[in-house]
Amino acid sequence: MKNVILTFSVFVFICINSCSTKDMAIDKNNLDESVNPGVNFYQYANGGWIKNNPLPAEFSRYGSFDALAEENNERVKTLVEEVAAGNSEEGSINRKVGDFYNAGMDSAKIEAEGISPLLGFFNELDAISDVDGLKHCLVKWQSENIQMLFYLYGMPDKKNSSVVIASLSQGGLGLTDVDYYRSDDEHSKAIRDEYLKHIARILQLAGTDPQVSDAQASEILEFETRLAKSSMTRLERRDPFAQYNKMSVDDLISLSPAVPWKQLLADLKLEDLKEINVSQPLFFQEISKMLNDTDIETWKIWMKWSLVNGNSELLSSQFVNAYFDFYGGFLSGKKKILPRWKRVLASTNSAMGEAIGLLFVEKHFPPSSKERMLNLVANLKLALSERINQLEWMSDTTKIQALEKLQAINVKIGYPDKWRDYSSLEIGSTSYFENVKKASLFNYRFNIDKIGKPVDKKEWGMTPQTVNAYYSPSHNEIVFPAAILQPPFFFPEADDAVNYGAIGMVIGHEMTHGFDDQGKNYDKNGNLMNWWTDLDTENFEARTKVLIDQYNEFVIKGDVKADGQLTLGENIADLGGLNIAYTALLKAWEKKPPDKKTNGFTPSQRFFLAYAHVWANNINDEEMLRRTREDVHSLGHLRVNGPVQHMQEFVDAFQIYSDDPMFIPLENRASIW
Repeated sequence: MKNVILTFSVFVFICINSCSTKDMAIDKNNLDESVNPGVNFYQYANGGWIKNNPLPAEFSRYGSFDALAEENNERVKTLVEEVAAGNSEEGSINRKVGDFYNAGMDSAKIEAEGISPLLGFFNELDAISDVDGLKHCLVKWQSENIQMLFYLYGMPDKKNSSVVIASLSQGGLGLTDVDYYRSDDEHSKAIRDEYLKHIARILQLAGTDPQVSDAQASEILEFETRLAKSSMTRLERRDPFAQYNKMSVDDLISLSPAVPWKQLLADLKLEDLKEINVSQPLFFQEISKMLNDTDIETWKIWMKWSLVNGNSELLSSQFVNAYFDFYGGFLSGKKKILPRWKRVLASTNSAMGEAIGLLFVEKHFPPSSKERMLNLVANLKLALSERINQLEWMSDTTKIQALEKLQAINVKIGYPDKWRDYSSLEIGSTSYFENVKKASLFNYRFNIDKIGKPVDKKEWGMTPQTVNAYYSPSHNEIVFPAAILQPPFFFPEADDAVNYGAIGMVIGHEMTHGFDDQGKNYDKNGNLMNWWTDLDTENFEARTKVLIDQYNEFVIKGDVKADGQLTLGENIADLGGLNIAYTALLKAWEKKPPDKKTNGFTPSQRFFLAYAHVWANNINDEEMLRRTREDVHSLGHLRVNGPVQHMQEFVDAFQIYSDDPMFIPLENRASIW
């Protein structure tokens, strides 16, 4: 929705709290050696871990990376609870963090309040008597960051990445994917049926007469289906050119005349705005038509539903549980809701992430970690540079620009050089709902205030305590927060094969995003443009089609298969990251030759096992189906078995034979970066 960030998704590697020596970095207890690696390498590498780590009730997917996230959660909880228990000075950031967390943990008060935090909004809805009143309310709520119909925010101009531009994106849907409204397959129909029940339940909790809630639920679904039919699908939104539609404010008004844009821009102090990027023009045409031809009462019913559903997790337990039962239980298959402290901690992180990040870095991020990462990044950059130079399918003209882009990639490690200022954020000690809304509006205004100004290249898109990493095409940067640069993610005592197979591959993965099917459309300065020759583009697409076809044949469940087109960018990055990391590893071995075997495994085997352990996980059927529909990342077992089949180094390391399921003939393999 905002600046496009291509993530590795949450990750970690190897075993938890048991690997402190070189020999134990690859723990045989995590393997299932009864399985032939040539038949199913993922199961061979992770079968033991999967057996010994059953899916907890509060998770729909639980893997080695989730174990790290849980461990990290405990660290952050300790930091926040120490602050919350202290007697910090009034107005200090520590006091704000403590008051926010304590208010969220006061479940007795929240239960007593019930739905009362929303009553003022209900009164505003009840006062609407005409279209002008409806429009005024929509715009007022929009400016208060209740963005139920669409999203307005600031992000780097895709074709002038040094400046922040105002941007508009589609919204308005309670279901998590456009296709759930538009598809007629049995799974989508079942989701819509259950969604109707969820809507009716929320409406009844909000005071709607049970005798009319079902009819209103159908009305809401019909309303949202109309929005969905004018919305871009996830796959369509992967095309950055299709979503770049910069126009003047006057042109926006002509495109979508029923929306009071001038009032909204004035409320946001953007009266002087000259241009704006409209990511999905058809959507904004449609909402203008709906303001003219849809009954006001239908709008009011939908707005009330959206307001309550969107705030359910901040209200009393009956709303929290109803929300969980549909989104967590039905859609993802979770059996148990997260404990309150985890939910409130996540909310506190969202509100004042960098404030908590400062505390986290001071206690959990040694300077030596940053130095090691800088060295690894430099080695991976050199490896990718060599691989680009050796490409047979790319012209010298495009290679020159690719190498320039690679060298221009900015690297951020650990934490920002400049921390956010929260001094103007007002946080109280009594109302969790009000604190969340104040923090949400504070962060929204922080974003809106950037519009029309130069991009701050020092700003981070993730907090230091986030267990993840990302590549930003508009910034042409790779970012590695502090939370992943500590055990068990990186082992100082492990051999190069393990560290290059895990964190080295992650670095290579993020670099490759700059050259995947989306990233390749941005130049070294982060500007959207075509810097490839036509022939190079044809060659690239022919090579990436191999991956599309391969992943399209992976069976998920029943007749549901993986979506090779939706996951293409991540699949390219997985394969590229492995190739780059292995190339860098070979160079490291030139300086420091490896042992022939460690704990029974050759160095090459340890490289691939370290990578496979990143994706060890248990996952339920509901979550597999949901992620296949919604996630641009392939499922964990496919992220292991998919890319390694294209690497001769893997074939040699585990002696994969031509009649093994994991074997792909050389002429059919994908060779891209």
